Amino acid sequence: MIAHAIETHELCYRPGPGFELRDVSLKVRQGAIYGFLGPNGAGKTTTIQLLLGLLRPQGGSISVLGRQVPRELPRILGATGYIPERPHLYPFLTVAQSIRFHGAFYRGFDWAYAEELRRGFDLRGEAKLARLSKGEMGKLHVLLVLAQRPELLVLDEPTDGLDPVVRRDVLSALLDFCSQGAATILISSHLVHELERICDWIGVLDRGRLVAELPMHAFKNGIKRIRLDHAPSLIGDTPFLLVSRQQTALDQLWVVRGWQPTMVQWFQGVGAEVKEIVDLDLEEGFVEMLRGARTPTS
Repeated sequence: MIAHAIETHELCYRPGPGFELRDVSLKVRQGAIYGFLGPNGAGKTTTIQLLLGLLRPQGGSISVLGRQVPRELPRILGATGYIPERPHLYPFLTVAQSIRFHGAFYRGFDWAYAEELRRGFDLRGEAKLARLSKGEMGKLHVLLVLAQRPELLVLDEPTDGLDPVVRRDVLSALLDFCSQGAATILISSHLVHELERICDWIGVLDRGRLVAELPMHAFKNGIKRIRLDHAPSLIGDTPFLLVSRQQTALDQLWVVRGWQPTMVQWFQGVGAEVKEIVDLDLEEGFVEMLRGARTPTS
């Protein structure tokens, strides 16, 4: 069994003068639900297109399901379910016709599971796609890729624009699918709270650069905002990762990652006084991580 379903090494791509992916090294563990976070325009969709051979990298290497991109793309794509950022289905087909059309391309398509999902999503087989709501189309896209029974699911903003009820139904279906086997999911989003309850790993991309990759529990529990008196001007070696720091009128605010309670002793050793330690919620931690990536801390 492979250790990583997706692995890139120093991946680079520059489509034009305004943007560049720089040395992106992803490691998505086999069986993980990996949240690929980043603001709009960070490069998430570009990275996904490189992973699936839709774009050719200008540097670095890509391995998906233990096979090299682009050399072994047919075998990779045969085992991958993909929902692009702007998916397209033929609007003149009915739901049932669309399922039959899609399933014809996949040897292992699970017709019984597709019917189970259709009923669970309350999609009428005779309904024309042109008349489906955005939420119904979103559920149909998820149905089609899940019924492939893929080893890897790559989902690019799959719930963007969907109402909360539909988002819950879609995410629940993804969790149910994962509980049935060893599938890996890479799901990109700019909505931090949406991924909090389903992902066990997080990668954060900003301005074409991977700024963090860590387990979800570390992302949630290890980021703190610390209020300091007499903070050192030169940082040196620290037992934590300094994400950002900000001078206020009275003291300094540091945001750190990888915090443990015993690390208070480090501040005492450099003559600083810890006045307050505040837990950050997931969205605050994400924002601070982006701010720290964009602003030098020393």
